[in-house]
Amino acid sequence: MGAVSRVAVVTGGSRGIGRAVAERLARDGQAVVIGYASNDTEAKAAVEAIGSAGGRATAARADVADEAAVAALFDLAEREYGGVDVVVNAAAVMTLGPIAELDLDALDRVHRTNIRGSFVVSREAARRLRAGGALINFSTSQTRLLSPTYAVYTASKAAVEALTPILAKELRGRDVTVNAVAPGPTSTDMFLNGKDEATIDRLAKLNPMERLGTPQDIAEVVSALAGPARWINGQTVFVNGGGA
Repeated sequence: MGAVSRVAVVTGGSRGIGRAVAERLARDGQAVVIGYASNDTEAKAAVEAIGSAGGRATAARADVADEAAVAALFDLAEREYGGVDVVVNAAAVMTLGPIAELDLDALDRVHRTNIRGSFVVSREAARRLRAGGALINFSTSQTRLLSPTYAVYTASKAAVEALTPILAKELRGRDVTVNAVAPGPTSTDMFLNGKDEATIDRLAKLNPMERLGTPQDIAEVVSALAGPARWINGQTVFVNGGGA
């Protein structure tokens, strides 16, 4: 395929917030390369949805903690579309539970995807993003709420919040922005899993809007950071309806 004006790599782009971001960036006119962990069916559906709406997309499996797999994802973007302008690192896993009962294997799994994965993707983005580019990482509003049972997940995302402004400073002179988006409670399978209706209702009312966020709410902010919002750099933007 020939080169296009702007190209995005979206990890975790086959479902949830990542898919909403991929679809929104495609509507913005960007060609999208979707990285996904394992579900071929969902990845194919995401690509087909973008294509049906008139966009351009392709998908490839990529373990974000595997540097060779991530490099191959960027290679695909460069080969298919001519380069990389936007990287959205939405891949994540979440484990809940009190620290005293923590399964260290679960800790290692979250660390591998959320911390190592964010470093690997950010490193590749730093090497490959073209001038005018943008890297958007994902944190969580739990870094402010600090709710019980969220320690492992929140600690991993606090690491993402720390690396983001540091990388922004390291890319001085490159005309590349680096930001993080921190959603509040958002209606995704990852958030809803294991929660009863009473818990979901309580969390929905934490913000003055008294509802859960939607993946599309989050994608709106990512779209701005990936495009016109060039004077926002090195920041964590909390997208939660005022709930934290």
